Amino acid sequence: MFGRLTLDAFKHEQTQMGAVYGMLFTALVILGLISYLKRWKWIWHEWITTVDPKRIGIMYIIVALIMFMKGFSDALIMRIQQAVTVGDAPGFISAGHFQQVFSSHGTTMIFFVGMGVVFSLMNLVVPLQIGARDVAFPFLNAMGFWLFAFGASLTLISLVLGDFSAAGWLAYPPLSGLEYSPSEGIDYWIWAVQIAGIGSTISGINFLVTILKMRCPGMRLMKMPIFVWSALCTMALVIFAFPILTATLALLTLDRYLGMHFFTIGGGGNPMMYVNLIWAWGHPEVYILIMPIFGVFSEIVPTFSEKRLFGYVSMIWAFLSITILSFLVWLHHFFTMGASPNVNAFFAIMTMLIAIPTGVKIFNWLFTKFRGRVHFTSPMLWFFAFVLNFTVGGMTGMLLSAPPVDFQAHNSLFLVAHFHGMVIGGMLFGFFAGFTYWFPKFTGFMLSEKLNRAAFWCWFLGFLTAFMPLYMLGFMGATRRLDRYDASTGWQPLFILAGIGAFIILCGATIQIIGLFLSIRDGVRKKNLPGADPWNGRTLEWTTSSPPPIYNFAIIPIVDQIDPFWATKKGTGAIQSKEYEDIYLPKNTPMALYIGLSALIFGFAMTWHITWLSILSFIIGIIFIVIRLSSKEEHDLILAAKVKEMEGL
Repeated sequence: MFGRLTLDAFKHEQTQMGAVYGMLFTALVILGLISYLKRWKWIWHEWITTVDPKRIGIMYIIVALIMFMKGFSDALIMRIQQAVTVGDAPGFISAGHFQQVFSSHGTTMIFFVGMGVVFSLMNLVVPLQIGARDVAFPFLNAMGFWLFAFGASLTLISLVLGDFSAAGWLAYPPLSGLEYSPSEGIDYWIWAVQIAGIGSTISGINFLVTILKMRCPGMRLMKMPIFVWSALCTMALVIFAFPILTATLALLTLDRYLGMHFFTIGGGGNPMMYVNLIWAWGHPEVYILIMPIFGVFSEIVPTFSEKRLFGYVSMIWAFLSITILSFLVWLHHFFTMGASPNVNAFFAIMTMLIAIPTGVKIFNWLFTKFRGRVHFTSPMLWFFAFVLNFTVGGMTGMLLSAPPVDFQAHNSLFLVAHFHGMVIGGMLFGFFAGFTYWFPKFTGFMLSEKLNRAAFWCWFLGFLTAFMPLYMLGFMGATRRLDRYDASTGWQPLFILAGIGAFIILCGATIQIIGLFLSIRDGVRKKNLPGADPWNGRTLEWTTSSPPPIYNFAIIPIVDQIDPFWATKKGTGAIQSKEYEDIYLPKNTPMALYIGLSALIFGFAMTWHITWLSILSFIIGIIFIVIRLSSKEEHDLILAAKVKEMEGL
C-alpha cells in the first residue's frame, strides 16, 4: 500500500536527526505563534490564496530565505567536515551522507534560492515599473509560485523520510541510473526539480507577456527601465531553457521507472546526451540568475550617483547579446570529455565573446559614477563588493574558457571558487542590494542602515576568506566533493581558513535576520517611516505610496521618456495621467494552492512508488485544472470614487 516507504525511512545519522528535530521545532513554534495570535484566517485570505504579485513576490522571498538557511547549513557541514577530517580522522559525517549534503546544497541554492530571488524581484518590481496594475495572468502567477514552493518542500521532506540524491546537483548518469542509485534519493531530486521547473516556465511566460503587452501608454521598448529590459531577456531565457530541463528529466524518469535506456550505455543509450542536454539548460540558467542583478545595479548606481545611466542603448544591446550567446557556450562545462579540438575551440571563442557584453555593463556603471555625487549607502556598498568579486570571478572564468587551462582546473576547487564568485559575489550580493533598495517601497519603513553595513562587512570579508583559499587549493590539486584527504598534502590550514570564512558569513546572515526583525518591529511602531521616495528614486514605482496600494496606480500613468519620475522631479518632464476609472482586480482563489499541493503529493508518491496515490493525486490535479479553466474569473470592483477617497484626491 505504501510502496517502498517503510519505517526504515525515518532512520538517519545523528547529525541529520538534529537537523530534522530543529526543523520540526521551528515549524511547531511558527504554527503555535500563528494560532496564539489567531491569524489563520488572515493568512489564508490575504496571503495563501492571493493573486497579488506584490504579495506573491514577498512569499517567494520567504521560501527563498527558508531554503537559504537549509542550503547554508549544508555548506557549513561540508566546511566542518573538510576542516577536521584529515587522513584516518573520524569524520563529522559519513562519506555517503557527505555526498547527499553537497548534492542537496547545489540543488537548493540554484533551483530554490536563486530562482526564488529572481521571481521575487519580477513580481515586486516589474508591474510597478511598467505602470501596470497587475501581471498578465494573475492565476498562472500564483500557480507558478505554489509549484515552486511545493517543489522546494520535497527537498525538506527528504530530510525526514529517506535520503536525498548523492549524484551531485545535476545528477549525471550513469551515477543517477538505477544500477548505481537504486534508492529514492534521485527520485526526490527529479520530482523536486521537475515540479519547480514547470512552475518557473509558467512564470516566465507570464512575465514575458506582461512586459510586452501591459506597459503603460508612451512606454515604448526603448523607454523601458533597464531592470525591465533585464527581466524581459531573463524571461526569454526561461522560456527557451526550462523546457530543455523538463524534457531531460522526463527522459531520466523513463530510464528509472520504465527501464528505458536513453542514458545507459549497457542498453544502447548515451550518457553524454544527458550532459549535453542538462548544460544546454544549465548555462543559460547562470544568466537567468545574474541578468536581473545587472538590472538591479542599473537602477541603484544612477540613483546613488545622481546621474542618468551611462550608455542606456549599449546596455540593452549587451543584454540581447548575452541572451543569444548564453545558448552557444554550454560545451565549455565538459571540455575534458572528449570533444574534438575544433569543437572545443568554437565553444572557447564563444565563451570569451560573452565576456564582452558583460564588461560593457561594468564600464557603464563605472562611467555612471564618474563625476557623479556618489552616496555610500548600503546598496552601493553591495555594488562595490559585487564589482570586485564579479570581476575576479569573470577573470577566472576567462582562464577556464581556455581548454588547456580547463584540462588542469576542471573538477577542482578552483572551479568551485569561480562559480561561487559569480553566484554569491554576483547574484546574492545583487539581491541584497535590491532587497535593501526596494524594502521601504513595499513595507513603508527602512531597514537599519547600521546593521546593514555590519552585515555587509561580514559577508564581504567572509566571502573572501571562504573562497580565495579554494582557488589555491584547486591549483594544488584538491578536487570537488572531497570529504577527506591525506595529511601529507598540507591542505588542512587552507580548509580551516575556508571554514572560518563560512562562519564569518554566518555572522553576516545572522545580523541581517536580526536587522530585519528589528526594522519590522520599529516600522510597525511607526518609528522610521520614510516618504514615498526614501532613496530619491528614479523610475515609475516610486511615484506610488509606500507600500503601494493593492491596485498599484490609482490612474494609469502616461510617460514619454526614460526615468520619468526623475525627470519630473528635476523639472525637465512630467508624468501625465488618464482620467479616473473603475478598477477591476482578480479575486483571490485557493485553486493555485490545490494544484500545487496535488503536484507535491504526486511527486512524493512517485518517489516512493505508491501507485494508487500517484494516480489519485494526478487525477485530482487535472480535475482542479479543468475546474479552473471552466470557471469564470471573478473580479473585485474598486469604484473610481472610492479610489479618489483612498488616495486623498
